[in-house]
Amino acid sequence: METLWFCVIALLWLGYLFLEGFDFGVGMLLPILGRDNTERRVMINTIGPVWDGNEVWLLVAGGATFAAFPGWYAALFSAAYLPLTLFLLALIGRGVAFEYRGKVDSDRWRRTWDTVITIGSWVAALGVGLIVSTTVLGLPLNANGDRVGSVFAAVRWDTVLGGLAVAGYALVHGAVFVALKTEGDIRERARRLALRIAPVALLPVAVLLFLVAGWWAVGAAVLAVAAVWRLALGREGQAFALLGLTIAATVVTLFGSLYPNVLPSTLDSAYSLTVHGAASSPYTLTVMTWVAAFGTPAVLIYQGWTYWVFRKRIGVQHIPSH
Repeated sequence: METLWFCVIALLWLGYLFLEGFDFGVGMLLPILGRDNTERRVMINTIGPVWDGNEVWLLVAGGATFAAFPGWYAALFSAAYLPLTLFLLALIGRGVAFEYRGKVDSDRWRRTWDTVITIGSWVAALGVGLIVSTTVLGLPLNANGDRVGSVFAAVRWDTVLGGLAVAGYALVHGAVFVALKTEGDIRERARRLALRIAPVALLPVAVLLFLVAGWWAVGAAVLAVAAVWRLALGREGQAFALLGLTIAATVVTLFGSLYPNVLPSTLDSAYSLTVHGAASSPYTLTVMTWVAAFGTPAVLIYQGWTYWVFRKRIGVQHIPSH
């Protein structure tokens, strides 16, 4: 049961990074691809029906970690509470901005909230990358599972690399998503931008994977190259799917290298939290499994239906003047 729920949590993080990845990317690219308010409205409308649903994956991942591995949850969230707090504030800020930017007919008002969306998307992408990489690369934990050192113990060059990896992936993923979901000039600009930034933006992902798993990183790199190749041929859908496989290979590699630990100690491997040591009771895990067996299909069907309903491309001609 412990191993099953470790895999479930890894799957939840995969879903979150894939779905919220393009979500963050659209926000990060808002002032770059959106030349005027109408084009920025087009970009926001591409994620408008789904951005809040994408965040459910994070809530479920956090809740599942709390219920299935309370030791893991307590050690990680208390040791890395500062970056986690900044990450949550960024999520709150961009969520409020999505709802408020259209409430007042003022260019200044809209520009202010657009800035909040952009900054919030950048901070959230960097923050979630730092948190995931901290889980994989470890923290200075003592024998009691408590952090040793300052509140910035989770901020190191290798965890910052993880933040840059997620942010870089989100940039490319977001640009491809805009190219996939829009039409006209904005589509072509998004495609050209993705092709230009992909070699640099995806480099931190490759470096992080090589740092964690050595030459196993080649698989993810091949998928990323294939995505860029299909995008260059104008196949945005195939490029988007290949980027999804890239993040899937990345998550499998990272969590595969982590197992059987859930949070390594950088002080002494004997202090690392393990799947079996940090898990809840077998009864708790059994109850969670039954709940997940019935609840998960319903959530997946509903979210899949949402994406199907809003599957068509949009352009500036679909945006009303007021």
